[in-house]
Amino acid sequence: MNWIFIGAVCGALSVIAGAFGAHALAARLEPRELQLWETAARYLMYGGLAMVLLGLFGAQGARRGVDGAGWCLLLGSALFSGTVFGLAVGGPRWLGAVTPIGGTLLIAGFLIFAWTSFRG
Repeated sequence: MNWIFIGAVCGALSVIAGAFGAHALAARLEPRELQLWETAARYLMYGGLAMVLLGLFGAQGARRGVDGAGWCLLLGSALFSGTVFGLAVGGPRWLGAVTPIGGTLLIAGFLIFAWTSFRG
């Protein structure tokens, strides 16, 4: 999997979402909802940057664990940010029950990445 490409796309989407929140949604959302939107954009960027770094790490020859970490980071970013974006714009409250799954996958992705880099 090309984690550099996927991470860069996530980074671009994060900037787009942040700009959309700041310009198009700022007058429409309450401060708490706007804060949720910004959190979702920020965590999408964190996941994207981690995937870029993971791809660079994998390009140096490390293969074992790279895809596992990448999938956890990608799915975690999508679930966490996606559900928080949804909550920010008035989505169903059950999305809040899915958000921790995304967060857990993000944590797992970072830990797998750490373990993979530690093992060399």
